[in-house]
Amino acid sequence: MNNTEYYDRLGLSKDASQDEIKRAYRKLSKKYHPDINKEPGAEEKYKEILEAYETLSDAQKRAAYDQYGPDGANGFGGQGSFGGQGSFGGQGSFGGFDGGAGFGGFEDIFSSFFGGGATRNPNAPRQGDDLQYRVNLSFEEAVFGAEKEIHYTREVTCKTCSGSGAKPGTSPVTCGRCHGHGVINVDTQTPLGMMRRQVTCDVCHGTGQEIKDPCPTCHGTGREKQSHTVSVKIPAGVETGQQIRLAGQGEAGFNGGPYGDLFVVINVNPSDKFTRDGSTIYYTLNISFVQAALGDTVEVPTVHGNVEMVIPAGTQTGKTFRLKGKGAPRLRGGSQGDQLVTVKIVTPTKLNDAQKEALLAFAKASGDEKVAPQKKGFFDKVKDVLEDL
Repeated sequence: MNNTEYYDRLGLSKDASQDEIKRAYRKLSKKYHPDINKEPGAEEKYKEILEAYETLSDAQKRAAYDQYGPDGANGFGGQGSFGGQGSFGGQGSFGGFDGGAGFGGFEDIFSSFFGGGATRNPNAPRQGDDLQYRVNLSFEEAVFGAEKEIHYTREVTCKTCSGSGAKPGTSPVTCGRCHGHGVINVDTQTPLGMMRRQVTCDVCHGTGQEIKDPCPTCHGTGREKQSHTVSVKIPAGVETGQQIRLAGQGEAGFNGGPYGDLFVVINVNPSDKFTRDGSTIYYTLNISFVQAALGDTVEVPTVHGNVEMVIPAGTQTGKTFRLKGKGAPRLRGGSQGDQLVTVKIVTPTKLNDAQKEALLAFAKASGDEKVAPQKKGFFDKVKDVLEDL
């Protein structure tokens, strides 16, 4: 992979601004999101778009990627924070909990086949797995921010044995098969001759230690499940797919290593009135053709409360008006977005005789004397009667 592939995935050049990156991601995610696009390959395409956006939307990760490529970006641990809660990213992994996963390097591959290279200490401290939790927000909570209590289950260090896995009063012993290395050498016959490779010890499962008398609570694992509650502050202006990182709220580490992290994935429920794109909120306003022709002052709902808006005389359907500062806040910058109001002229479906005569008089005054109102048939009249019951 070269240093422009992430830009190519989003259809951008390397000098693209953050706003251009965000707009490209939104456009492509709407097209390829697996909840929307059911075609084969759409989900994989969405993951590639998401991977590119996660890196390019973070200034420090982007700089590392531009200089060193994907290896530089993946090895970079940017730690920006919102509301004192931890880093906030654009990455979207959805639904429930997922454990973290580690990735080995070339050293692991070659040492596995040839028995060379440095052998990792199986008892060295390792960070615990990361977890993900999906939190649902109302439209208004996403706009104004909220504080949520999250209840979940995670693995913690066993209190009975303090994580050793051994019954209190006893200790693990060095594995007799691997002699504490956690791996053993295995000779395998191949077309190229006998080849030696390293595999995880089948007795101690890589720990380098054997537990002769396991802990009665955790049964030798050194870990136990525990319900956990944490409070998270959701910043104003979040959108679906974004994440909040809560450091140290994941699963317990191994061999005294630190806890993993909890990533809170945002899901914003739709509103029955509004739609939103970033900091811009959209609303459709129905008006009568009389209001459109003569003009009017109307009340328009916003997330900040109702406001008055002037409809100029002669307004056409589809006309859009901008209400400054009535949108959602921008996450980075703090300024307020706008609300766009699109007018839709509603044509009446039922007119009484007086209304029909007034419209015919209007048509005549406008020079439309050829207007010939349709007369309702018998079945149309029966339908009207049934609808009025």
